[in-house]
Parts: sequence; C-alpha cells; structure tokens
Amino acid sequence: MSQAIDLFHYYDPIIACASNLNFMRGLPDDSMKLIVTSPPYNIGKSYERRASLNNYMEAQREVISECVRLLDPFGSICWQVGNHVTKEGEIIPLDIVLYPLFKSHNLRLRNRIIWHFEHGLHCSKRFSGRYETILWFTKGEEYIFNLDPVRVPSKYPNKKHFKGPKVGQLSGNPLGKNPGDVWVIPNVKWNHIEKTLHPCQFPVGLVEPLVLAMTNPGDNVFDPYMGAGSTIIAAMKRDRVGYGCDIEEEYVQITKERIKALHNGTLKTRPMDKPVYDPSLPYGGHG
Repeated sequence: MSQAIDLFHYYDPIIACASNLNFMRGLPDDSMKLIVTSPPYNIGKSYERRASLNNYMEAQREVISECVRLLDPFGSICWQVGNHVTKEGEIIPLDIVLYPLFKSHNLRLRNRIIWHFEHGLHCSKRFSGRYETILWFTKGEEYIFNLDPVRVPSKYPNKKHFKGPKVGQLSGNPLGKNPGDVWVIPNVKWNHIEKTLHPCQFPVGLVEPLVLAMTNPGDNVFDPYMGAGSTIIAAMKRDRVGYGCDIEEEYVQITKERIKALHNGTLKTRPMDKPVYDPSLPYGGHG
C-alpha cells in the first residue's frame, strides 16, 4: 500500500479549537468527500449506565446528522469505535449501537472493517479485547473507491492459471490483492513512534488507506473529533485537504505541532505498509 509523496508541498489544513457542532455549522453542504473519526466513548463515568448511554447516543445523533449534511454525494463516512466496558464488566459493542443512527439517514454500509492490534489491557474474567471496528458508509450507490493504491502483496504472487484461455498467465493482479476487511495495525501505545499526550490516539497508518481508497488528490477530508490530528496528517501526506476540530486546546496544539513537524520533515509516522513485528522471523520480518 505504497504511493509516492511530495515532501515539499502540502495543502494547508483547516483546524480549530471548537465544538464540532459549531464548527460543522459553518461549513457548506456536500463539501466533504471523506469524514473519518474516532469519537470518544467515556460513557458510564458519572451517571447511571442507561442514562449515560442515552446521552452518548443523543450527542452522536446530532453529530452524525451534521456529518451527513456535509458529505459529498459520492463521499464516505468511516466511524471507528470499540467496545465500551461497564464497571460490571458488561460489553457494549458501540458499532452495533450506532448502526441505526446511520441507517436513519439512508446511508449504505459498505464494510465493517476489523482493526486488530496485539497490545492492550490483559483481562482476568474474559478474553482480552484486541480489536475495534470501522463502519464504512456511503451516501449513495455511486461512490469513490480506489483499490489499486491500497493493494497488499499477494500470498502467491507467481500463481498462474492452470487451464483455460489464460493458461500459464499470472492469475493475480500484478499490483497485489485486495487488503480485505481485517487490518492488523499496531495501536499507539507508549513506545509507538507516533505517541503524543493524547490517551486514545489512533495511528496515521489506519487512516491513510481510507484516504487513498475513498478520495482523490485535492479532496476534503474531515475529522469532527480531531484529537491529536492523525486524520489531518494522513490527509496532508496523501495530498488531500484536512479539516478538523477539537474542544480541547491541548489536543489542537498537539495537532499544530505535528503539522509543523510534517512541513519541516521531522514528523515520524509508521509506514502503513510496514509489516507487524514478528519475533519468529529474521529481523522480526523487517529485514
């Protein structure tokens, strides 16, 4: 999933320290080709669980409604969430809870992408959670999907047709195969190259395939819960225009610092096509 990058020019992003609803209400209809985000889900902290979940759902309903207004007719929404675990240890799968909100706007679910990672909390009374999901919706039946920039190496690249009119010819695409809907990408923990002070930062390499597949150069990419700015960085790296907002000034400042580092060539990000470290392989598979 590699693509040449111009190191000397980036589109200037538009970011703000503001509530997402206020920020979005200042943007025109149909102006975003891709909306990708990971909303916070700190429910169950201050109130009784049912009331907290209801409050969370109502807040999401408002934000999703504005996102649909902003979405280009050929655009995509990618909502990345995990499981909320109550203090009693009950799992609430937030993608299932949120699905009806998107369907109420007649959006079409194209994929439920599984983001698998190796590290996290170790549980003693259930299996440890090692995945989150990305719900990919489109506004219509026609939408942008560029497969070639995100293809991954085929398992058997030299496999050939053994019969028929194409006998002896390579049977797979020379650019690689479809990456599928299970993505193995390390999450951002304390020793990750991209780690900032944000507690729930997602990796740039998780966003880049979405940007490449669902937009074209120069398109607008928006994150209504910008956090540390991973979506903005992914958009800029791939020659798109990043839009984002966050209510926390500290996170907006972190994003600005990352943008500055990208411009001067000092920002470190994990390449999206870098294999996950495997201690059973020579050099961990990185040689």
